[in-house]
Amino acid sequence: MQKEALILCAAVGVAWSVPAQAQDNVASFYAGKSVRLVVGIDVGSGYDVNARLLARHLGNHIPGKPTIVVQNQPGAGSAIMTSQLYTTGPFDGTAIGAAFAGMPTQPLLQPGGGIRFDPVKLLWLGNTNRETHVTYVWHTAPVQSLDEVKAKQLILGAQAPGSSQVDFPLAANALFGLKFKVIPGYGSTAKINLALESGEVHGTTAAWTSLKTLSPQWLADKKIKVIAQWALRPNAELPGVPNALDLAKTEAEQAALRLVLARLDIGRPFFLPPGVPAERVAALRKAFDETMKDPAYLEEAKKLSIDVDPLTGVELAALVEQVSKTPADTVARVRSALENK
Repeated sequence: MQKEALILCAAVGVAWSVPAQAQDNVASFYAGKSVRLVVGIDVGSGYDVNARLLARHLGNHIPGKPTIVVQNQPGAGSAIMTSQLYTTGPFDGTAIGAAFAGMPTQPLLQPGGGIRFDPVKLLWLGNTNRETHVTYVWHTAPVQSLDEVKAKQLILGAQAPGSSQVDFPLAANALFGLKFKVIPGYGSTAKINLALESGEVHGTTAAWTSLKTLSPQWLADKKIKVIAQWALRPNAELPGVPNALDLAKTEAEQAALRLVLARLDIGRPFFLPPGVPAERVAALRKAFDETMKDPAYLEEAKKLSIDVDPLTGVELAALVEQVSKTPADTVARVRSALENK
């Protein structure tokens, strides 16, 4: 009996020593290193501000405390950055991707076109929040309500296909007969805002949290008006603002728009390329989760008006896999809508 007890104790000791050993190995690997946080959107965008906030705190929770260095690689709705990390790495845990929320739907909705990644095979660390997006217009724009867009053209500035600024209005045009005219090619929401102020465009679509972060004075001075929210659930901060999802009257319309809007729960996602050693993936996921609860991170997020409502890496991976299994007829309908420029 005593011998059996000793064997049991030894087994328990081994079981507990494996995580500790893994932690030591991870700390040894990251000590003195730099980790690149590669943002697939231009400098000055809401996604960029959010990623830089994470970068200032994440390293404190990674064993070995590496330095986090932010780099921007915009283009094709984050597809260029994601494809590069997916195909060429590095695959050792020293590069983290920060992408548009729409990136995981790109292989479904934009097949080909330089998409060289499978979002289900990415190693998701988590997201910092789930989102509501809004369409807003300059106070002197010729259209001042969503209802008016049924009869009048509204010119919207946008970044690239794969972003909500392109995909949401194009889907609404095709599904509900609205008259959004989308002008893509702007490098960031901040650059669209300059075009908005000059009268080059009438409005744009952006995350509600980005609008609060980048343009709080415009909201306070009523320089802009929010005419629509794009939300899987109505946002309590936007009472009286119509939800585009309510335009969907049939099951087919609702299914199509929900596929487009799935990115709202994908939020502001962070990932590793496939092939990173499991113990480093586990350590980085743990560090991400700890950062989401870090008082210093939360306090700075509050000062920047950045919402924090995260999903863990496991939760986000499950959501991405669920989206990837959308029925083919729904995918075909949305793809057709987005091709109808």
